[in-house]
Amino acid sequence: MADANLTIRRATEADEPVLRDLWEEFGREVPWELEEPETWSARWPRICKDMSDGGVFVAEDEEGPVGVARIEPPVHGRAHVNLVHVRERGRRRGIAKALIRECVRDAKARGARFVSLGVLTSNERAIAVWRRLGFKEEHLLMASPVDALAERLDQRPEGRHRATTHVQSDDEVSVGRAIAQFLPRLESPDVRSGGSWTRVADPVFDRDRDAHARFAQELSDRLGAVTVALAQEGEVVRFRLYERGRMVDEYLSVPTWYGELPKGDELALEANPTLVARLTGAERDAVRRVARTALAPADLPPAAELYDQIAALMGLEP
Repeated sequence: MADANLTIRRATEADEPVLRDLWEEFGREVPWELEEPETWSARWPRICKDMSDGGVFVAEDEEGPVGVARIEPPVHGRAHVNLVHVRERGRRRGIAKALIRECVRDAKARGARFVSLGVLTSNERAIAVWRRLGFKEEHLLMASPVDALAERLDQRPEGRHRATTHVQSDDEVSVGRAIAQFLPRLESPDVRSGGSWTRVADPVFDRDRDAHARFAQELSDRLGAVTVALAQEGEVVRFRLYERGRMVDEYLSVPTWYGELPKGDELALEANPTLVARLTGAERDAVRRVARTALAPADLPPAAELYDQIAALMGLEP
């Protein structure tokens, strides 16, 4: 509950010096770095407009002005709280709540159905206060320094690029004949047999993911076999699974890595545990656990580690 000696009143233009002091004090304490600093002369006319069309309130105690709140007039049923600031000496005394109460009364009287406000994600104390009063996140404002963003957009994906094709066959002679039909499109194929899989690597696959996919598909078609095209593409991992020349499953660890997709296409880039288990012998639960998707590479193991994990669950040599 606010102090008995506290009074809250509507501000007038005569309060300009007080409002300026409180506004500048707030700016020093909670700096806004996404825009060039606004001058008081540019801000003051809008504050005057809110005095008449919205609400600007000053809290005072026995020592003088201790807080301020400003709410804009409703637009399409929503009134926005532009500023709430309480000086250090007035905190934890219910003053912010009392100021908001006056803002809400003003908004309700003007026909508002919702009240909104903005708060920096770094201001954890303020976030806790607003949540206790019933405010909840409705949207997230994201920002980036323009130079850093431009550099990020222009650069190629970082990290290692490697790709291997795995044929479910231990018939080295037949696999060798099939691979020979792709020469000279391949540069220096490295063919290794082990267990029930034959691994094929080539520098062409590392730099051209479309060529890698075509090779795995054609090899599957020629041999009537299951093939897996497994690749680390910088910070993400992809595999394509073919059966008798037909792609039956595709996985990309970050489905939207190369651009936004319709939700259905995004979901289609999740691994199908049943198919992967049936065609490679992997454990279905292990596929679910390892071949996960995420919104960003940081939410998954490093790409090189994820590549090795997926190879291991399918019984492939990385």
